[in-house]
Amino acid sequence: MLRSDQIMATVEMVQKENLDVRTVTMGINLLDCRRGSAKATCDRVESKIAENADRFVATCEEIAQKYGIPVVNKRISVTPASFVGAGFKRKDFVSLAKSLDRAAEKAGVDILGGFSAQVEKGITKSDKEYIDSIPEALAETERICASINVGSSQKGINMDAVAMMGKTIKELAEQTADNGGFGAAKFVVFCNQPGDNPFMAGAIHGVEEADVVLNVGVSGPGVIARSLEKTIKRRGRENLRLDDIAEEIKQITFRVTRCGELIGRQVSRELGVEFGVVDLSLAPTPKIGDSVGEILQILGVDAVGAPGSTAIVALLNDAVKKGGVFASKAVGGLSGAFIPIMEDAILADAAGKGTLTLEKLEALTCVCSVGLDMVPIPGDVDADTISAIIADEMAVGMVNNKTTAARLIPVPGKTVGEVVSFGGLFGESPIMKVLNVNKSGRFVAWGGRIPAPIHSFKN
Repeated sequence: MLRSDQIMATVEMVQKENLDVRTVTMGINLLDCRRGSAKATCDRVESKIAENADRFVATCEEIAQKYGIPVVNKRISVTPASFVGAGFKRKDFVSLAKSLDRAAEKAGVDILGGFSAQVEKGITKSDKEYIDSIPEALAETERICASINVGSSQKGINMDAVAMMGKTIKELAEQTADNGGFGAAKFVVFCNQPGDNPFMAGAIHGVEEADVVLNVGVSGPGVIARSLEKTIKRRGRENLRLDDIAEEIKQITFRVTRCGELIGRQVSRELGVEFGVVDLSLAPTPKIGDSVGEILQILGVDAVGAPGSTAIVALLNDAVKKGGVFASKAVGGLSGAFIPIMEDAILADAAGKGTLTLEKLEALTCVCSVGLDMVPIPGDVDADTISAIIADEMAVGMVNNKTTAARLIPVPGKTVGEVVSFGGLFGESPIMKVLNVNKSGRFVAWGGRIPAPIHSFKN
């Protein structure tokens, strides 16, 4: 039974503490869109998305207004393009991306994810054509995001694919140089990519999913920050310990997740499609007061990145999962704490001051829900160094049996300390320093695979 104090607390979270449903993402299976030609396939892709998503945005807005909880983003994810376009040439994949972009525009969604591939164990000829198409496809579309899974805890890391990623990211940034290399902000490299993640740029509709599914991404770092401030003021810092802090975060996450579950299920019911999962991830925004970095400061580090930062993120990540799991029938996606540099004003400031380094970020990814996210680096960093950074991040995910990702943005013509801004939820940040540039080429040149760890053999 809902208590009146819980209802009022939730109302205050919406009105004063940046509570929202960060995204409702409709996943659509496109495997049945294959036809006898690339053009016919692209035409069927557009028509199937239109058939399923024509009322999607309007329904989200109606439900958000009814319950007074904002839905910030309405998005679509699709079956990885490399499967839909198996056998396509590079130009055909570019055409597919443009068809997806037109479909997203007609549906009125912010972003469409799923221009993607799964190459953790091997690369087909078609996969190579897909990878070659990425720079042009993302540079010539507005709403399309791409991702590629190059590793898993069961298969290891495909270093041939990782070597390609550095070159792809560099070319993608150069093709969008007039916008600060923004194309690279729409492309992410994964280890252990989930098939039900509603957050971009890595959302896909996994082949294991039903035909059409709704997944919800909640947020709430601002809500947690304000709640912690109130608790510390009310009870006194001297009367609190870290396990008390963890309990408070669990309680807040429970209410945040309940809101997301409510919105998602209502939209699902109205559209007559299956409800999938709630992703519990704390996704910050550039808005002041909606920052994961601020939570670190409240909990006692005077500079984000100082010793203790990793321990706090570990506590935060665990408490978010424990509070959210009890509040939702099905939890999935990434579910934890995001640390996207450009999308979090406090983290971006710490990066500019040098208290938060690339190396410390890598340590934080061992205990958070994703990885090196929205990290701007100098435009002259070489492709092999970018590939080696990605390899390190993939290894963290593979060994720890968790999802990790790298969304690195080499900003053309800019160097350390200069600011790059993409606006909106993509935010802005000073460019971070990369140590030991041009020192990893011999490693990347090996190719082959890094074998899966011994704990992967469980059958």
